[in-house]
Order: sequence, then structure tokens, then C-alpha cells
Amino acid sequence: MNLAQYTKEFKYNWTLAAPVILGMLGHTFVSFVDNIMVGQLGTAELAAVSLGNSFMFIAMSLGIGFSTAITPLVAAADAEGNFTAGKAAFKHGLFLCTVLGITLFLGVYMSKPMLYFMDQPEEVVVLAEPYLDLVAFSLIPLIIFQAFKQCSDGLSMTRAPMYATLLANVINIILNYFLIFGKFGFPQMGIVGAAIGTLASRLIMVGYLWLLMKRNLKSRDYVLKIKLFVLESAMIKRILNLGFPSALQMFFEVAIFTAAIWMSGILGKNPQAANQIALNLSSMTFMVAMGLSVAAMIRVGNQQGLQRYRELRRIANSIFLLAIILACGFAILFFSLHQVLPKLYVDFDDAQNFADNFEVVQIAARLLLVAAVFQISDGVQVVVLGALRGMQDVKIPTLITFVAYWVVGFPISYYLGLHTAYKSAGIWIGLLAGLTVSGVLLYLRFNQLSKRLIVQKEQQALDSEDN
Repeated sequence: MNLAQYTKEFKYNWTLAAPVILGMLGHTFVSFVDNIMVGQLGTAELAAVSLGNSFMFIAMSLGIGFSTAITPLVAAADAEGNFTAGKAAFKHGLFLCTVLGITLFLGVYMSKPMLYFMDQPEEVVVLAEPYLDLVAFSLIPLIIFQAFKQCSDGLSMTRAPMYATLLANVINIILNYFLIFGKFGFPQMGIVGAAIGTLASRLIMVGYLWLLMKRNLKSRDYVLKIKLFVLESAMIKRILNLGFPSALQMFFEVAIFTAAIWMSGILGKNPQAANQIALNLSSMTFMVAMGLSVAAMIRVGNQQGLQRYRELRRIANSIFLLAIILACGFAILFFSLHQVLPKLYVDFDDAQNFADNFEVVQIAARLLLVAAVFQISDGVQVVVLGALRGMQDVKIPTLITFVAYWVVGFPISYYLGLHTAYKSAGIWIGLLAGLTVSGVLLYLRFNQLSKRLIVQKEQQALDSEDN
């Protein structure tokens, strides 16, 4: 098959992925603005947000990962024209996501005492605790939003979640500005103000997405007359079988980045603040790969429902190719601007904290060089993972992600970061190793599975002809 067979899919793949990317980039941009605003308060405040969010990242990874079980089921049902199966998948997914959101909130809230046993700077812990209270509660509307979003994505309606996310992000930025710095008569609340903005924006996000889906003829019957407590054990079991491994996949990846935050905290508040800067910047480019991952999940889920496995393989490979091209562009960007980008996060005019700010920028610049290299690995692994979820293959990929991040990546991060002169850069070299192993093994899994499905389908066709 020539290259044109792949590149001709770029336009449609991008049409599906772009709204997801914009929505995710909007969300990450708010985090970017949050960090810039909080960074003006001082490096301790920036490190406190990083520490508090490290707990949130773990909880969010479980919730968001679990919710992805809804998309391939809805996409397959949509391709088959089976509304009943699609709504059943959404309704049961919404129920489970609501229960999970409440559970995650309680888990994060009750885990706060751990802050005092993690060998983190005391001033950072004191600032992080009240911030964590409010952002933990925002997990409930966030995970409920994810259920609606995954249903909308499964119906190939990727614009509606984008609009809801962008609206919420605008509100978040405005509230943060008012409440962090006490503008226009509002109280000056520091990082607690940032937490209030996050909570309010996530509540609005859920309501607005429901309204958008209610107004759309394709999705309105999905979100109206939901008998949330009329449940079938078979569908509950099916979503759990897909959702739980998917949650673990995302958890294993996010947890190693969270471990990087904690290890950076052991090195000091400045390495932790630098880690937060590099993580925030690389997260923005990662959102592009995440958008393509959703496109892969939708399109592969459609082809899986139709049992068109040759098309499934061709379409998936076209998305992989697009992801690699874009990742190479981001790698060049990070290499070129690794000294410039970190300066956006700190106030060099603050003479009192100039030494701390200068150190943070120098550390972050080194981390961005490593982040540039792992753009390709990170992009490939998340897009292939999306394709495998579209094929409803989740158990083996879960094992792969565990081995890549925790058997390979974490030991390297721990040793190089805490026991060698590499320090912060060593932590990120371990992340690079884990992402690379994950990308290679997941692609090998997709390659093997897609070829097997093609052979099985063609063998079934031959058997039918013989009979």
C-alpha cells in the first residue's frame, strides 16, 4: 500500500481530532495560565500547586481512564445503527462514572495526611492542604463530564465537549484572576482562589455539555429520560471489564509522572517548581496526541463494529503516521526554545527571589531537552493505546504499560534522579525510557492483533464459500 493510502485520511482524522485537541489544549492552557499566575506569588506557591495536583493527577487518571470504556462501545453501536445498545453503554457508564467520581473525591480528601509524610518542604505542604480540599471535590463534576464527553466522542460529535471545555476555561481564567490577586473587590485568596475557579468551571462544564447534547438531534435521546438506576448486570460487567484496565493504563503512566513530582520535591522546592514548568509545557503538546488517540478510538471502534479489519488497520496506521509527524515538529520546538519557554513562568523583576527564579529556569531548560526527545515516544504510545481501546483490547496493553513505566521507567528515574549527579534530568530520562518501551510494545501488540483479525475474517469467508 502506497503512502497516499495513509495520507488521504489525514484530513478526516484531523477533523475528528481537532476539536478534542482544542478542548484539551484549552484545559491545559488554563493550567498554564494558573501556573503563571501562581508563579507570580512565589516558587513555594508554585511548588504547592504542583504537590496538590500530584494527588489530583492520580485520581483523574483513574476516572478519565475508566470513562474511555464508553467511547468504543458507543462508536461500535453507532456504526451498526443500534441506538439501544449505544444508550445502554452510556447510561451504565454514566452511573459508574458518578460513583467513581464520589469515591475518588473521598479518597483524595482522606489521603491529605500523606502530605506530611512525603519528605516535602514544610512551607509547600502548608500551602497545598487547603488548595487540595477544593480541587478534590471538583473530581465529581469532572468525572461526570467525562461520561458525557466519551458518549459525544463515540457519536463522532467531538465539537460539543470542546465548546463546553472552552467556556469553562474562560470562566476559570477570569475567576482565578479575580480570586488569586483580589481584583475588582474580590478577596485576595492566593492558590485557594485558583482552586475555587477550578471547581466552579467544572460544574459549569457539565451543565453546558448536557445542554449542547440535548439540543443536537443525534444525541438528544441519549441524554434525556436517563433511568440511571435501572441497570443490567451484563452491561455493568462489560463496562467494568473495559473500564478498569483502561483506568489502570492511564494510572500507570500518570503515576510515574506523579512520582517524578514527588522525587523532585525531595530534591527541593526549586527542582519541584522546575519540574512543574516542564510538565506543564509537555502536557500541552501531549494534548495533540491525546486528540489523535480519541480519533483513533472512534474510527477504529467504527470499523470494529463493521468488522472491516483491513480498513481498521489502514486507518489506524494513518493516524500513527500523523502523530509521528506532529511529534517531530514539537521536538524541534522544544529544542529551539528550551531556554526561552521556562522564563514565562517566573518574575525576573522580583529582586528578592531572583536567585530561586534563575535556578528554576535553568533546571526547567534542561528538562525540556529530555521532553523534546520523548515527544515521539509519548505520541506513539498514546495514539496506539487509543486504537487498541477502539478494538476493545485492554488487558494485554495494561500489562505492557505497567512493565514499561514501573519495571523499566521508575527504577531508572529513581536511581538517576536521587543517586547520581543527573538529579532532575535523571528523573526525566527514566520517563523517556518508560515511554519508549511502552510505545514500541503497544505498536507490536496492535500489529499482531490487527493482522490476526484480518486472517480470521478471511478464513471465515473461505469457510462460508466451502459450505
